[in-house]
Amino acid sequence: MVQESNIQIRQANIYDWDEAMALAWKTFLKFEAKDYGQEGIDSFRDFLTDSLLRRMFLMGEYPMFIALDGEKQAGMISLRNKKHISLLFVEEGHHHRGIGRQLIQIMEKYIRKEYLEEKITVNAAPYAVGFYRQIGFEDVAPQLTKDGIIYTPMEKKIY
Repeated sequence: MVQESNIQIRQANIYDWDEAMALAWKTFLKFEAKDYGQEGIDSFRDFLTDSLLRRMFLMGEYPMFIALDGEKQAGMISLRNKKHISLLFVEEGHHHRGIGRQLIQIMEKYIRKEYLEEKITVNAAPYAVGFYRQIGFEDVAPQLTKDGIIYTPMEKKIY
């Protein structure tokens, strides 16, 4: 695995929100939307633009980390319910460079330190299931669909 030495990862602040959500939307459209019908695409867009989600972020209840390549966001990861990866996206030009893995490792450390949790969970999109399995996540249920969103519930023990 090639690691990018010029990538910096830090916790997101108020000024990072719009760019992170735009990165998630653009990457979703490019790589994942083809697996969904219109209902799923609309549900995902509604999630990204939900004002309650933004308020939770501003109150510190929806932690997010971003990967920066210089001043530009190359990736992002967010957490809900103290142990569930809510969003993980890496910008197309930065795929296959270890950024997704690094973001998950940072989030695992954060979860252990802040919440003392022993596992991390995710509802993996069809496009991402292989990636999550490769880094140690295991399926905990078969593929499901809710509001047009297709996902496989997965988890990984963290120590």
